Amino acid sequence: MTERAARTPLSRRTFFGASGLASIAGLVCSNRLGALASSSGAPPIRSCILVFHYGGPSQMETWDPKPDAPLEVRGVCSPIETNVPGIRISEYLPQMASVMNHVTLIRSLHHPMRNHNSAAAEMLTGKTPLRGDLELLGDDALGPPCLGSALSATLGLPADGLAHVALPYVMYNVVQLPGQTAGFLGPKYERFQIEGDPNRPDFQVGALQLPGDVSRQRFTERTGLSRKLDRHPSEQSAVTTMDEHYEKAFATLGSPRLRMAMEIGRETDALRERYGRNLLGQSLLLARRLVEADVRMITVFDGQANCQTCNWDSHADNFGRHKGTLVPPMDRGLSALIADLADRGMLESTLVISVGEFGRTPRINANAGRDHWPDVFSAMMAGGGAPGGTVIGASDKIAAYPARDPVSSGDLAATLFSRFGVDPERELVDPTGRPHRLADGRALF
Repeated sequence: MTERAARTPLSRRTFFGASGLASIAGLVCSNRLGALASSSGAPPIRSCILVFHYGGPSQMETWDPKPDAPLEVRGVCSPIETNVPGIRISEYLPQMASVMNHVTLIRSLHHPMRNHNSAAAEMLTGKTPLRGDLELLGDDALGPPCLGSALSATLGLPADGLAHVALPYVMYNVVQLPGQTAGFLGPKYERFQIEGDPNRPDFQVGALQLPGDVSRQRFTERTGLSRKLDRHPSEQSAVTTMDEHYEKAFATLGSPRLRMAMEIGRETDALRERYGRNLLGQSLLLARRLVEADVRMITVFDGQANCQTCNWDSHADNFGRHKGTLVPPMDRGLSALIADLADRGMLESTLVISVGEFGRTPRINANAGRDHWPDVFSAMMAGGGAPGGTVIGASDKIAAYPARDPVSSGDLAATLFSRFGVDPERELVDPTGRPHRLADGRALF
C-alpha cells in the first residue's frame, strides 16, 4: 500500500434604505502525530474548498472499508481497487477511485464530541467546544470562529471581493449549527452566505443583485456620495465600524468577477452533467467558479440537518442510504471537482477537504444502521500540496479506534492554515483580551 504517516514539518441609514441597499450593508463578509512534517515544500495555496457532510458519513462505506472484519462490522459493502496500487476504498466510490493519485486519505481522525452540534463545532472551528458535548449547542458570539473567518482575520479582507463564502444553505439542527460564524471575531469577518440551489434554472444570488431602479452608474454615484457624507467626531468609533460593513458591501456589489462567478449557467451542459445535476454537484461547480474569482475559503454543506432523509445520519438502513442516495452525489461531484481543477491547472493552488462531524459505529445496530462514532473516522484531502496517492494514519481492524498516527481536528485545522502560509501557532485575540492560537494541532504535511 502507498501509505505514509504525516511528517514533522442625509443619514447613512436613510441613504441605504432609500437606495434599497440596506439589506446588503451587513455583508462582511490533542493528539498529535509523533512524526509531523514541517512543510510539504509546495508554495502556499490561494483557496480552500471545505466540503462538510453533515450527519456523519460511515468510514467503512466510504474511505476505510474493512473486508476482513466480521459480517456484523463490515456489512455488505466491499472494497475496490483505485488507480494507486494498494489503496482500496468503498465500492460506492468508483469515480473517486480514478483520481486517487491526487488524494490524501486520513483514516485516524478522532475527537470526543458524540453529538451533532458539538461535533460540528469541533470540526468547523478546529476547537473543542467550551460547553462540551451538548446536543443542542448553539452559536456563541464569544465562541471560536469558523476556519474561514479565522483566515480572514489573519490574512486580511480583499479590497474587491469576498474572503469566505458558504453555500448552499445555513445549517440548522433545531438551533443554528455552531461553527458556521465568525464567533468572537465579530461581523467584520463573517462569511458571505449563499442560500439557494445552483441546480435550479432560475438560480441567482439575490444579495448581489441591485434593485431594479438602480443602474450600475447610479450605484457608483451613490457610493461616491455616501463616502462624502459628513461625520461628527463624537460618532467616529461607530462610524468606523459601519464603514467597514458598507465598504465591504460596496466592493462586493461592484465586483464584476464575483457577479460573473455566480452565473453558473455560463458552464457547458457537459461539464454540469459531469459534476452531477443535483444540489451537491452544482454547489461544488459553483465553488470552483468562486476559486476562479479569488475567493479564499469556500464551505460547501452537504446534508440538510432538518431533513432526516437528506443527511448522513444513518441510524437505520445505513447501506441502502449510503449506496442509493448519499455516496453517489459525493462520488460524482468530488471526482469531477478534483479532475476539473487539475485540468485547469488550479489543483495545486487549491486544497479540497471532504469530512463530516464524525463517523459511524463499527457494529451494525438492530435497524441495519450505524450510530454516532467520533472515536475514529476518515477525511479526504486533494490538491493544495497534499501528497497524492497517500494514506495518513490507520484505524484498527474494525474501524473503532486509531491504530496508528491519530489525527485531531486541530491537526486538520493546522494543516489548512499552514498551507495558506500561516503559522498555526499565531494568535487571535477575543474581545476580553484573551489570546487564542489559530490551531491547537500541527500540520500533517
